[in-house]
Amino acid sequence: MRLSQLFGKTLRQPPAEAETASHRLLVQAGLVAQVAAGIYAFMPLAWKVLRRIEDIVRQEMDAAGGQEVHLPALHPLEMWQASGRDQTMKDVLFRLQDKRGREFVLGPTHEEVITELFRRFVRSYRDLPLLVYQIQTKFRDEPRPRGGLIRLREFTMKDLYSFDVDWEGLDVSYQKMFRAYQNVFRRCGVPTVPVLADAGAMGGRDTHEFIFPTDIGEDSCLFCPGCGYAANAEVATFQKAPAHADEQPRPMAEVHTPGVATIPALAEFLGVPTTRTCKAVFYTADDRPVLVAIRGDMEVNETKLRRALGAIDLRYMGEEEVARHGFVPGSASAVGLQGVTVVADDLVPRERNLVAGANRPDFHLLNVNYGRDWQADVVADIALAQGGHPCPQCGTPLEMRRGIEMGQIFKLGTYYSEKLGAVFLDRDGKQRPAVMGCYGIGIERLLAAVVEANHDDNGIVWPPELAPYQVHLVALSLDRGEVREAAEDLYRRLWETGIEALYDDREETPGVKFKDADLLGMPLRVTVSPRTLEQGAVELKPRRDAGTELVPISGAVEEVRRRLEGLSAGG
Repeated sequence: MRLSQLFGKTLRQPPAEAETASHRLLVQAGLVAQVAAGIYAFMPLAWKVLRRIEDIVRQEMDAAGGQEVHLPALHPLEMWQASGRDQTMKDVLFRLQDKRGREFVLGPTHEEVITELFRRFVRSYRDLPLLVYQIQTKFRDEPRPRGGLIRLREFTMKDLYSFDVDWEGLDVSYQKMFRAYQNVFRRCGVPTVPVLADAGAMGGRDTHEFIFPTDIGEDSCLFCPGCGYAANAEVATFQKAPAHADEQPRPMAEVHTPGVATIPALAEFLGVPTTRTCKAVFYTADDRPVLVAIRGDMEVNETKLRRALGAIDLRYMGEEEVARHGFVPGSASAVGLQGVTVVADDLVPRERNLVAGANRPDFHLLNVNYGRDWQADVVADIALAQGGHPCPQCGTPLEMRRGIEMGQIFKLGTYYSEKLGAVFLDRDGKQRPAVMGCYGIGIERLLAAVVEANHDDNGIVWPPELAPYQVHLVALSLDRGEVREAAEDLYRRLWETGIEALYDDREETPGVKFKDADLLGMPLRVTVSPRTLEQGAVELKPRRDAGTELVPISGAVEEVRRRLEGLSAGG
């Protein structure tokens, strides 16, 4: 490909709106162009990289036993109603009607469709295990697209679905995908760490995210440097020790606390640590009021709370809304309170003699004890794990790091197969629901992560397996006939021997050409100039190296091939 003919041009200045390095470089290099918020066009160079990523994904899915299919992006709404996800995913569904008024959704994921196909075509346990995957466009009405390609409204996903006869079989399929995902990210040059995660609207039992640690990530994860425990903050746990469990319950007493409405102010006013207090936090869960009781030094994990309540919608209540419901903001507790669902963090029942609200302004209660003075409707771990908390496995202080989710794998179980009738006959001739797993990778997000993990101050540094072209051929002083002739001949010989080259044949200055070569990031730059030709040579420069080297032009193609083989092998 001649750079003068390439669709998509480099920019001299980075885009002002870019939030991340990958966003800045992909736009500045002319690889992507925003059409609308969360919607991008991919120019030829980016499209080549995406295809190479897909090739790697296909190779690893096929090696694990996957069969590729292509499923529709347009789904009848009734499929989603049957699974219940027309409600649990309603905030991100794009919905539309045809001319006859029938309702459809643009698929944000494909569990419903693949389960329906299983129901039609699979009859016996002899057909299992089954692993089916696709690479398909998805649509999600994301309220806050961000980071260029990090969070999109239209995107491509590889999703594989496994069907097994039992949970033991699912464990085998899950481990196959676990290893395949590690291989994909390693081959793409993106370092990832598998962490425990929340299944969210997907449902199911166990799930892992593969996190690329980076400060620009929107996921917060907890890591243990001692034993290797790793979990998304949404589900991370930690060792909880009651601070006052050895005390005997004392008589409850009311105390005047004028103007005190926060836990820090309460602790200071009474001269007690925040571990001696019980905080009340209000939410609405599916339109019903909820009071959360948690020790005052801890924060509520809303993901855990939603799961504990089995709620679809969970929303924090501000002070005005708390007051409208008849509660007392700043002085509330579960003691004697009516008309509200009470959820207690599982540490609170083990504490003794806590300070809690008296449910009237400017008053609190001393020596409040669970069981004697109040009860909860739900007791569960709803505390947010934070850096410094003791690891749940070994007690080492946890470390908080941010990261980008590169892919997620789920043990779905029988949720979809039971709802949608995906059953098979077992060895005894009895009908049983298939045990399912689901495994997703966002292709465009992976492209962004490749750039985030492989760039320097000058531009992109493509891993050899993903680079749009293997060689960036730069010709200087093309107005001189011997340079043009040598460059054209080398360009032809490279392609004839199977080496893909991007040829900068533009009438530009050396500075512009070298700057664009660094920005575009091909693994090897080859320069033809009057200076090199005087020595019967061309100049070679690997993108990752600072130095250059002259090699005879007569053996340049063979030397380029040797260097590329070394780069591909990690040399």
